[in-house]
Amino acid sequence: MQHLVRGISSAGRVVPDMDGQPFLVDKALGAYVWDQNGRKYIDTALGFGATFLGHTDPEVTEAVRLAIERGSMPAYAHLLEEEAAASLAAHTQDLSKIIFLNSGSEAVHLACRTARAVTGRGKIVKMAAGYDGWFDEVAFGNAGSPEALMASNVRPRNGNTLLLRFNDFVDAELLFSECDDVAAVVLEPMMANAGCVLAKPGYLEHVVRLARCRGALVIMDEVLMGFRLHPGLASHYLGVSPDLATVGKAIGNGYAVAALVGRPDLMSAFEDGRVARAGTYNGNPVACAAVNASMKIVDNIDYEQLRQSGDALREQIRISFAENGVEVVTSGYGTVFTLWRSRLAPGDYHEAAQLADPSFAAEMHIALRREGAMSMFSPYGRHYICARSSKAIMQQLTECFATAAKQLTV
Repeated sequence: MQHLVRGISSAGRVVPDMDGQPFLVDKALGAYVWDQNGRKYIDTALGFGATFLGHTDPEVTEAVRLAIERGSMPAYAHLLEEEAAASLAAHTQDLSKIIFLNSGSEAVHLACRTARAVTGRGKIVKMAAGYDGWFDEVAFGNAGSPEALMASNVRPRNGNTLLLRFNDFVDAELLFSECDDVAAVVLEPMMANAGCVLAKPGYLEHVVRLARCRGALVIMDEVLMGFRLHPGLASHYLGVSPDLATVGKAIGNGYAVAALVGRPDLMSAFEDGRVARAGTYNGNPVACAAVNASMKIVDNIDYEQLRQSGDALREQIRISFAENGVEVVTSGYGTVFTLWRSRLAPGDYHEAAQLADPSFAAEMHIALRREGAMSMFSPYGRHYICARSSKAIMQQLTECFATAAKQLTV
């Protein structure tokens, strides 16, 4: 690792050495990854949720292979692009116009640019402790930063981007009373990067209502949660209708693709020249082939069974720790959740920050790793469940957590 900075291209993927050995993935297939020594692990990071269907899904892989054979990077429009857009739009209700990009960060950036052009306003509001990409404009106030706690009466801002306390009804009202230049609010269905903090009943609807009353657009950042709760946007599943949404990860099952989806009247801003966009790799055949294949597969997933399987795992984790005299709780959903050493799950980021325990998280990562399960290395880390995890895999993962619980409570 003499040339890669810190040995990796994204800081979020760093995991510690164990017994003096680094962890390097040699192969990934289904719910598993293999390290450089050939050891097999159940993967609970799953590309930070990108490989929802499991690593190297055979149908997606075959579609990509065929696309590569026909040319991976033409400079022109190609047959797969509209097909992929149509297959995605079939799952996003009234957000029927699509622009493909290469990453969630790009999609959020373009969504904000669109909102400013359409409304003629300058300010963007994002959730404190939320993660909406690493571009300068929104790359602040993330979980773990001082700004995310919003400890003073001065609202944190980065240029024209302001922070809003997630799950704080009063703060939302205060923000719109003190600021009349909001182009859009960027919401998340669940504060995943803050430890899978669920929205309180009525909170998302409250913010949407306030935004619309004040002439601001609602951007739902679904790069992580899209297609995880049902075959479509999590916001629609939760009864919320955004004006624009960003999707990624699951729509390509591990291939580099994201998209901005929006209402036709708003997306017309690209047609009349109000909004500029470009990108050599946007909507390339490889990405579009992955989207087409993934959309066909998600329509046949038994989401209810998947959720129940994940919820059963969460309950077994709680029981395993309780049997060893330790209270733990999980937050999130059956397909993605965070483990806390606490009796109650956090209801907002302030509580999550108080519960965050780097030592416990690090010990859990190592304990699981010794038992053959890889996980994210963070006190706000998430455990993902693959859509095609069998009962045998779920049982094996349950046993990994049970053994880890014994090791951590000795």
